[in-house]
Amino acid sequence: MGWMTDETGLDKCAANYVPLTPLSHLRRAAHVFASRTAVIYGDHRVTYSEYYERCTRLASGLSNIGVASGDVVATLIPNLPAQAEAHFGVPACGAVLNTINTRLDIDTVAYILEHGEARAVLVDPQFLDLAEAAIAKLSTPAPQIIEVADPAHGWPASGRHITYEDLLISGDPSFAWIMPQDEWESLALNYTSGTTGRPKGVVYHHRGAYMMTMGTVISWQMVLYPVFMAIVPLFHCNGWNHTWMMPVLGGTLVCCRDISAKAIYDAIADEGVTHFGGAPIVLNMIVNTPDTERRAFDHAVEVFTAGAPPAPATLGKIEALGFNITQVYGLTETYGHVTECVWRGDDWDDLEQSDQAAIKARQDVAMPMMEDITVMDTDMKQVAMDSTTQGEIVIRGNSVMKGYFKNPQATEKAFKGGYFHSEDLAVQHPDGYIQIADRAKDIIISGGENISSVEVEGTLMNHPDVSLAAVVAKPDEKWGEVPCAFIELKEGCVGDEAEMINFARQTLAGFKVPKTVIFQELPKTSTGKIQKFELRTLAKDL
Repeated sequence: MGWMTDETGLDKCAANYVPLTPLSHLRRAAHVFASRTAVIYGDHRVTYSEYYERCTRLASGLSNIGVASGDVVATLIPNLPAQAEAHFGVPACGAVLNTINTRLDIDTVAYILEHGEARAVLVDPQFLDLAEAAIAKLSTPAPQIIEVADPAHGWPASGRHITYEDLLISGDPSFAWIMPQDEWESLALNYTSGTTGRPKGVVYHHRGAYMMTMGTVISWQMVLYPVFMAIVPLFHCNGWNHTWMMPVLGGTLVCCRDISAKAIYDAIADEGVTHFGGAPIVLNMIVNTPDTERRAFDHAVEVFTAGAPPAPATLGKIEALGFNITQVYGLTETYGHVTECVWRGDDWDDLEQSDQAAIKARQDVAMPMMEDITVMDTDMKQVAMDSTTQGEIVIRGNSVMKGYFKNPQATEKAFKGGYFHSEDLAVQHPDGYIQIADRAKDIIISGGENISSVEVEGTLMNHPDVSLAAVVAKPDEKWGEVPCAFIELKEGCVGDEAEMINFARQTLAGFKVPKTVIFQELPKTSTGKIQKFELRTLAKDL
């Protein structure tokens, strides 16, 4: 194979090597799908040629106000067209996109703006007070605020800052996009949830995002012209990279300010939505929607779900409504989903629905863009694939972050042994499929026995009155700690602790049964994840 070596003179050149970047997708779509609808938000409907021009004007406008290659441009915007345009327009001027969680507190937003050294920040009027208060706390130069008005939906511009549309008007529609010279160049900066200590800045590169878009198309078995609804916040792993992906297929992106079951049903019925992603709480919301808010539709809707293992009971119910669910798994550090439940056709098609749902709740196998995802012990040895032995999910592949921004110690720890360490505990089945047992910090150790909170939660979710369930450790004088269940009931239901404990006892071993059951609304993150750290604090005080 010597002919492949550089010694022969066969090397990379402009004809055979172009750095991979998701920016290429929109540049192509502007020509191939020029007249097709690219983005929908109420009355806002733009074609791909118009979408490309708006992103180009954004890149030019940012350059005009002094944003240079390598600078960070932040956003505080819901899933609106401007947030989608920022995914292309910001890197098209050579900058790095930092989409900030709109539900964070002032101090955390200030930390992110200062740590990330944002040069400008695009802000929706709904979050303008948050942005201004955060910027007032900075000890570094303040980023310029660009206000993204949404008057049609009740959020006009304040008049205190330059508006997004004015910035676009100032931009040159023929501005030459600044494409990466190296696909390892930074594309985006995403901060982790930061439930303990300061959030870490996860750095994405162009290659990883490009590979995510191509692998997702294969795994989701997508064809041309899908209609995708942006439900996963675009500040969360850049919406699992789906916005960068849609131009590959000439797809239509449906934006939504406030996610509700009614909004989802309306988009499916009115816009023909074919795909969306969401946390299990979104599935639960759809299942429990009253008939008055449901709309009829005549096509299957493909759904990626991730964030926590969905309860098999929820999977069984939602599929009967016309949604086909694929469980995926990933982290901010892996650009979103990197494993999928590949369905094994004839092997599983004849199983009972409950058994099919249990399989679909697994995290399963690596998606095409990943090199290796498996379960290893603390010595970095493969665990036995016996459905019982637990280890940590470790990940290797192109869609793994560059590292943590300004945090070499955390980066070194995360990449120990040549894999990214997820800190998620899992088992592997004999067929190689992975199934999460728990986050390492969520395992309950009672009298020396390990209890998976996921298993207990899945059992409780089978109760007809339960909308959501979360199980955490409660300190116990005798056993060290015991399971404590927090349950959010369906509307109109009244909780009975003794009855709920008896229900769990019918399925679980005695030591796994919750000793305490609290009925309340569960605290959740902006992406629908239950905030167990808050529940652990409550359980300690019981």
